[in-house]
Amino acid sequence: MTFFADSTLVEDLLIEARADGIAQFVVGAMITDEQEQVLLLKRRADDFLGGLWELPGGGVEHGEQLEDALCREVTEETGLTITGVTGYLGTFDYESDNGMKTRQFTFAVTVEQTKPIVLTEHDESAWTDRRTLPAVSDETRALLTR
Repeated sequence: MTFFADSTLVEDLLIEARADGIAQFVVGAMITDEQEQVLLLKRRADDFLGGLWELPGGGVEHGEQLEDALCREVTEETGLTITGVTGYLGTFDYESDNGMKTRQFTFAVTVEQTKPIVLTEHDESAWTDRRTLPAVSDETRALLTR
């Protein structure tokens, strides 16, 4: 399945990340509903960065393509199915709970349906206006309020 219109963009992003010494990759998906609200998921209190709200997404497995990880993670965390990637929103770096230098690549995506949300790894989900975001990381806030 190929959703990225510009395959060189992804290749360039990965080359740059490796050159920057990034050891681990993560993908994030900005999903919006009919009212242009963004889907956010609340991390479990006992999890890394517990209690923060975040975009659906997660780790890219060894040998996995970014778009495959994006589709897999969104389905695993929400039960939703990605139908397309409509844009690249940017990246941010952080140190993961295992101490690895990590880069999140974030994309705007479309999904087959926006309901129902089936949570498997988070406490709550919410459709949120980008101007009134709940407790999200500064990096996520910057991506969503551009």
